[in-house]
Parts: sequence; C-alpha cells; structure tokens
Amino acid sequence: MNASDGWKGILEDDEKILWQGRPLRSFRPRITQLPTFLFGSAFAGFALFWMIMAAAASDRFWMFGLIHFVVGLGVALGPIVLDHLLRKNTWYTLTNRRAFIATDMPMAGRKLKSYPINRSTLLTLQDGDPPSVYFAEEYRTTKNGSRRMEIGFEAIPDGRDVMELMRSVQKGVA
Repeated sequence: MNASDGWKGILEDDEKILWQGRPLRSFRPRITQLPTFLFGSAFAGFALFWMIMAAAASDRFWMFGLIHFVVGLGVALGPIVLDHLLRKNTWYTLTNRRAFIATDMPMAGRKLKSYPINRSTLLTLQDGDPPSVYFAEEYRTTKNGSRRMEIGFEAIPDGRDVMELMRSVQKGVA
C-alpha cells in the first residue's frame, strides 16, 4: 500500500504501511463493566418494582418511575453498547514509524490519532482471546482526579504478529 490510497498528506514520504486491521466487532462485554452493569440493573429493578407498586395504588403515579427505570437501564447497558459501537467503528494502521487509530462515531465524527513507535516505546502484549497490543497511554480527568488509559490495538486476531512487527519497527528493520 502507498499514500495514494487515502493516506496522501498523512504519511511522510518514507513512511510505509505494514499492517492494517480492525478489532473484533462481536459483542464482548468486559469484566470491568460488571460493577456498573450490576448497579444499573439494581437501580432499574427497584424502579420497576416501585412502578408496579405505584400502578396498583393509583392510575398514573407509576409514570414518575419511568425516568428512573430508563436511567438504570442506561447505566447498566450504556458502557457495553458504547464499547461495542466503538469497536465497530474503529480501524488500525501500523507504519514503519507510527501507529494510527481511526474512529468514525455517529455523533462524534471522524478522528485519526497517531502514536510514534520508536526505541523508547513500551510495548505490551495482552494475551487473550483475542490478544491486544498496547503502545501508549494517556491520562483522562475524572471527578476524583485522573486515571491512566492504555492505548493500543485492542481485540485483534493477529496480535502476536503485530507485536513482532512493532518490535521490528523499534529496531528500525521494518
């Protein structure tokens, strides 16, 4: 591949694409989403219970519980659905100098981020089914301070091969 297939103006003159891929797009909830899912489910379940009890007591009073029920469902299912939507709209590219992560989300639009791959880049292979390769990190502000987020090619079937390619980029032999 060369810069003429949509990469013109993005890649440098001596930069070549070594690999392109996408994360697996199957529905894959993460174990880290379990606490949020359980809290949201309990919130929605209590709201549903309250609506049933309120409906038995009066005609329309039960409708005040609808907002709580919807919020509970949003808290429970929102992160899982958004994670799936993000994977479905993500593309990865590795060149002989950088790693690119492109996203095209319906409301957020298109984004292309690049991360240099050099000798000082810390590479991490997270073995799994499928594996992920991490090569950068960023800190995101939260209400309690900030937290570290690993950045990389997540849920790629050929993770081990991509890791080897990245190591060759680090050595300058790619």
